Amino acid sequence: MTIDNIAVIGAGTMGSGIVQVLLQSGLNVLLHDADQTALTKASATVAERLRQQTAKGRLDPNTCDKALAALRTTEDFAALAAADMVVEVVPERLDLKVEIFTRLGRTAAPDAILASNTSGLDIAALGRAADRPDKVVGMHFFNPPPVMPLVEIVRSADTSEPTFTAIMALAEKLGKIAIPVANSPGFAANRILFPMINEAIYALYEGVASAADIDRVLELGASHPLGPLALADFVGLDVTLDILASFEERFQNPKYRPCPLLREMVARGDLGRKSGRGFFDYS
Repeated sequence: MTIDNIAVIGAGTMGSGIVQVLLQSGLNVLLHDADQTALTKASATVAERLRQQTAKGRLDPNTCDKALAALRTTEDFAALAAADMVVEVVPERLDLKVEIFTRLGRTAAPDAILASNTSGLDIAALGRAADRPDKVVGMHFFNPPPVMPLVEIVRSADTSEPTFTAIMALAEKLGKIAIPVANSPGFAANRILFPMINEAIYALYEGVASAADIDRVLELGASHPLGPLALADFVGLDVTLDILASFEERFQNPKYRPCPLLREMVARGDLGRKSGRGFFDYS
């Protein structure tokens, strides 16, 4: 199938980044969010980043102009009916995503592919919510989407071969490396990554070393470009907590239990870079 018009639900950091990637690849994008302020901010952010790419010589000026003209925004959920594909990029909560996919099942065009940017939630549950499981697939971008080359493509047992093939082809068009993974909690990347982050938090909690030194150990000893605690701050400690809590629930295994220190920090609003303080100070 041909995918020319893509709707993105969610005007946050990831949503904005995915919109930029789509626009740079010559696609028409409709960005939806219930918050007009978020839409205005996201549009400005995308425009600024595209112009920065042009100023650095990485994007042709004509391509930049076409990309900016190809972006529309809307608060109206019904407008998503015109899209060939919808990408959901809302917070990592299954109840919220199920609500979105239930609405998409009633609103999206019958042949539209419905993709979720979830980093590890159940794609099959979203397919059931939409009542068109063959059209539902996971398309997990990594942060920041314009920079990170990887996209995990997640198919449930019900995802059809044409849907899967179309999404793999789209990822290639976007210049991404698409890796197919099973519909298992955390998929591949986050199932490995977030338990490691949690263990680093436990090491800090138990006084093994300072936050800076824990990160230096992984940077210098394992060639990580960013230490696990700084990475958690970048991702957001609230997002990190949500992911680990979902692992614990779905696997029914205490090895995924979030460290008490992480829960304490989220409860007091220390969420990492976005709040100005996490394991490190960004004020």
